[in-house]
Amino acid sequence: MKQQSIHSPFSRSIAFLFAVSCGLAVANIYYAQPLLDSLALTFGITHSMIGIVITVTQICYALGLFLLVPLGDLIPRRSLIIGQMALSVIALVIVGLSPTVYILFGGLAIVGGLAVVTQTLVAYASSLAKPIERGQIVGIVTSGIVIGILFARSLAGWLTDLAGWRSVYLVSAFLMSGMTMILFKILPIDSQVKSSLSYTQLLFSMLKLYKQQRLLQIRGVLAMLIFIAFSILWTAIVLPLRDPPFSLTHTAIGAFGLAGIAGTLGAVRAGKLADQGKAQWTTGIALVLLLLSWIPLSWIGYSLYWLILGIILLDLAVQAVHVTNQSMLFTILPEARGRLTASYMIFYSIGSAIGSMASTIMYSYGGWSGVCYLGGGVSVIALLFWWLTLKNPANHKSLF
Repeated sequence: MKQQSIHSPFSRSIAFLFAVSCGLAVANIYYAQPLLDSLALTFGITHSMIGIVITVTQICYALGLFLLVPLGDLIPRRSLIIGQMALSVIALVIVGLSPTVYILFGGLAIVGGLAVVTQTLVAYASSLAKPIERGQIVGIVTSGIVIGILFARSLAGWLTDLAGWRSVYLVSAFLMSGMTMILFKILPIDSQVKSSLSYTQLLFSMLKLYKQQRLLQIRGVLAMLIFIAFSILWTAIVLPLRDPPFSLTHTAIGAFGLAGIAGTLGAVRAGKLADQGKAQWTTGIALVLLLLSWIPLSWIGYSLYWLILGIILLDLAVQAVHVTNQSMLFTILPEARGRLTASYMIFYSIGSAIGSMASTIMYSYGGWSGVCYLGGGVSVIALLFWWLTLKNPANHKSLF
């Protein structure tokens, strides 16, 4: 198949290909969430510490953001994407066959580091899209990430009940290998202007971005806070649902992730609103929804329908803020989109790591009510932070 030129219009079919690729890649760092009890049983890890499985993956994801994503400003993104996808296949096989907890953690660390290919794909898509539709394209590609996260929980739960948790990672390796071959044939030719900086200079320039770009500071902190809340919910939710009186199967628990499909609608719509200059309005509404979501989530003891409502509100809010953040950031420094993406997503990864560890510890001490209080508190902080930085942020001094 003839490869599409970088100067050709960015078609919706290519955008959806990017979205599917992102979904498969990001799913690899979320498969473990509904499997925490199975992993704890297999490797003898206590419930209070099992959150470290997610934390390790997210920490290495942050390292991958810092070390790998900036390479998109230096070498062809097409080669970078295909290479990371291929290496991910090997890492997934290692996790699926791991005989000890140390090999498991090592494999998950590699999987986490390579999963940053999603951000290379997002940055690549933004560079291919026309300025007038950049927010929409970013929304479409990011919706693939949302679906991938939800798909991960559902697939992981179903495969675990069918053939054990190891089958989850082996099936993912098979799917990733197929997508790698498709990308090799279809990915547009990468001919954008490369940075004149060396790799070391690129890494140091990321530190300068943190210091100089107030928009990155504000939107990065918001990303950290919303993904702390996101991980608080999705890391801890498996624990009460597996215990009496619910005693749900992994398949049933994973299916709750599908309730968050509304998040994909929020992702696309938020991108359109950002293109229309309504980014701040979208952010404020989404953060209010994030805070309100913890009310029905706390009523899980009355009915699981309240849990579904809470999941829909939380996922919608998080993805709306996330896409709005990225749409705003992609309007500055076009020559540094890879580094901007990496710098921003490091905040996301730190938030996910903090939320994963904090939620399981809180559950051990305060039960599900404690988890909801923790999530609500983080949501209040996010809303207050946004409000305090709302007026003319570009004219204010640096946060750091």
